[in-house]
Amino acid sequence: MDDQEIYGLIGEDGFTRLTAAFYRQIPGDDILGPMYPADDMPGSEERLRDFLIFRFGGPQTYLEKRGHPRLRMRHAPFAIGVAARNRWMEIMTNAMLETALPNEVNAVLWEFFNGTATFMMNRQG
Repeated sequence: MDDQEIYGLIGEDGFTRLTAAFYRQIPGDDILGPMYPADDMPGSEERLRDFLIFRFGGPQTYLEKRGHPRLRMRHAPFAIGVAARNRWMEIMTNAMLETALPNEVNAVLWEFFNGTATFMMNRQG
């Protein structure tokens, strides 16, 4: 399956449900919770949703609002080591299971998330 087909299969609703399931887990998490400003949780959720929609074949709202993703630069202020990377993947995997997207969609998303989570690491340990 081509990455750009994902939006056509799950639409904005699929990405909205996925990011909502992800962000419901963040505030109480001891590793990731402190990285997310409590007063900007809705903004964080919106940015991830818009990014994923753009990345997987949907409207380019993210680019129009934020420009090029520059993921490493945007995440540089946060200490992302192995524990944070693994917890992010654990929480996103939980969100994917909760959202119950089609298996072929989950396979593509999981591969993307796994690679990107590793790419975002900027600390040892």
